[in-house]
Amino acid sequence: MESKRRSTFLGIIFGLILSGGLLVGGFTAGVLAGSSPALQSWIPVEYTLPDRIIQQASQANVDASPEELEELFQPFWESWEILQANYVDQPLDNVELMRGAIEGMLASLGDPHTSYMSPSEYEQASIDLDSSYEGIGAWVDTDAEFLTIIAPMAGSPAEEAGLQPGDEVIAIDGEDMTGIDASIAVQSVLGPAGSTVTLTIRREDVDEPFDVDIVRAEIELRSVEYELLPENIAYIQLVSFGVETSAELRSALQEMLAESPEGLILDLRGNGGGYLDTAIQVASEFIPDGLILTERFGDGRERTFDAIGNGLATDIPMVVLVNGGSASASEIVAGAIQDYERGTLMGETTYGKGSVQNWIPLRDENGAVRVTIARWYTPSEQVINEVGLEPDIVVEFSTEEWESGVDNQLEAAIQFLLDA
Repeated sequence: MESKRRSTFLGIIFGLILSGGLLVGGFTAGVLAGSSPALQSWIPVEYTLPDRIIQQASQANVDASPEELEELFQPFWESWEILQANYVDQPLDNVELMRGAIEGMLASLGDPHTSYMSPSEYEQASIDLDSSYEGIGAWVDTDAEFLTIIAPMAGSPAEEAGLQPGDEVIAIDGEDMTGIDASIAVQSVLGPAGSTVTLTIRREDVDEPFDVDIVRAEIELRSVEYELLPENIAYIQLVSFGVETSAELRSALQEMLAESPEGLILDLRGNGGGYLDTAIQVASEFIPDGLILTERFGDGRERTFDAIGNGLATDIPMVVLVNGGSASASEIVAGAIQDYERGTLMGETTYGKGSVQNWIPLRDENGAVRVTIARWYTPSEQVINEVGLEPDIVVEFSTEEWESGVDNQLEAAIQFLLDA
């Protein structure tokens, strides 16, 4: 049983799958991305901005007169002229200067989720994908400097090629990935089944980077895995919050609850999120009624989301496993369950992704601007963004036990339910 538990967890560490719009770059990216048809980084549900906001973004309307704006931007144009007149390598690429200026402006906000995407990056990020995709099959962390392998999927081309946890992808098909957002770089691993992609890997304890040639394949994915553990405890692992997750979850609950289990473990470790609507549906299976989430916009508007009702598992003893890879939609579900004391959160502090982004394409195919437009709050007004959720019971992940075939966090959850 220990080996099965180990392999189950291996498939979810920081993994993220989103049916119908997330499976990027032949990997399953460890970030939250958005809705069909355009892949929009960190968007859990498709938003249509009001015309007035788009107009403001395109016309740069601000609370300042034209004269004040001219004075405000005078240092910028002075700097521009200094470069044109003095920089050693001439002529300058003015388009790149313009794009660099946009990047710097957005970076000054200090919000890692508000950023600029060049035309080529935006084109790659707009690829629409389904719950199956053609790639190499690996969980990755895209919050690191480079794409970092968390674990290859069992039986995948990535596993067969010998990729290991901790491997950093520093180049793809010979193209240096330095300075490229990992959530964008991951797109370059996409390709038709049967084709080859060359990853340049930097590995700890290996002196020099080396190339790995991987033949892509079609990767089939599910967002829900489940089993009835020998201790008569229902175990459900949600890998993402995709299009089919709610239906798959409900089917799993019906099958296992028919066996009258002693308790239920909902494993959200490594689940980076997905669709907002799916998160509400999932939470509603465990919370009978009441507020699930409040979403607040910069102009003072807010939206609230209540439990749908008719949940199948609203009273069974329950533990929710979370860790630093549990983000966004996972935090919505975990936060609501915690606030209502519906179940016990166990594990490690969650990621802290409680904001909503939208992509606004710039005119004349000049890329796009990703802008944070709202933040999320749990029923008790817990702030998710940049804070995360603190577990009710902290259980640090044990690498030593993991290497010996034991998932100590899962074992702790099982024991907690047996002792309840």
